[in-house]
Amino acid sequence: MFTWICPKCGREVLPSYTECPNCKGAPAESAPAPPPPQQPVYQQPVYQQPVYAAPPQQPVYPQQPVYQPPPPGYQAAPPPGYAPPPPQAAYPPQYGPPAYPAAKTGLAALPTWLLSVGFAVAIAVVVGALYWLLGSSTTAGTSSTSKPPATVENPAAKTDAKTNPVQKYIEISGIRFTEDNRKRILVKFTVTNHSDADMSGLTGNVTIWARTQKSEEDSVGTFSFSTNVPPEMSVEASAPLITKLKIYELPDWQNVTTDVQITAPQ
Repeated sequence: MFTWICPKCGREVLPSYTECPNCKGAPAESAPAPPPPQQPVYQQPVYQQPVYAAPPQQPVYPQQPVYQPPPPGYQAAPPPGYAPPPPQAAYPPQYGPPAYPAAKTGLAALPTWLLSVGFAVAIAVVVGALYWLLGSSTTAGTSSTSKPPATVENPAAKTDAKTNPVQKYIEISGIRFTEDNRKRILVKFTVTNHSDADMSGLTGNVTIWARTQKSEEDSVGTFSFSTNVPPEMSVEASAPLITKLKIYELPDWQNVTTDVQITAPQ
């Protein structure tokens, strides 16, 4: 519906009126005056607390009856048909003879210090017997081997001895000491032929000296050998060592010297 606004009073007038009835004093069917424009009012959003479901409730159990202690002097009545046993007479405790430990017999009866001394003596006897047996077997094995002559002379020290002409071509080196299965001391050595002749049936006696040994002391030991050496060749050989020393008392290979006495060939 269209209306026009009166320029005098500012009211809306229907289009059927040419003049404003309000200004003339006559009632006029006019539309209500429009409200003055209002500023928009900002409404702050209201935060709503989330609603959570209530947790399940624990089942309610019936309250247990509270135990009430019986009053002092209360005695429970025996079940029907039950007769309490008659009181029994108290007997005095029975006492017997004290139990003594059994008497020790045999070695258990000896004091501890005496047993210790006895065991120590027995061990010493066993060790001594083993040492004597091993020493006698070593001596027997050494005496059964072929021995060089009792007087193995040093060719360098004896100036009037007749030297074998082959001796200057023979060299004994590489002295090493070892033991066999019978605990006999063996000497391993190298025989070198520096000549152009074939040395077949080469035999001789060798005396071993310690390099730091004094001239008046005894030699380390002696041994004899027999082998065949081609011209300008060397062969490895071994022989039993005649000595009074133990294997651990012999000098090292780099601290020994040798004296050779060739007996064959002539």
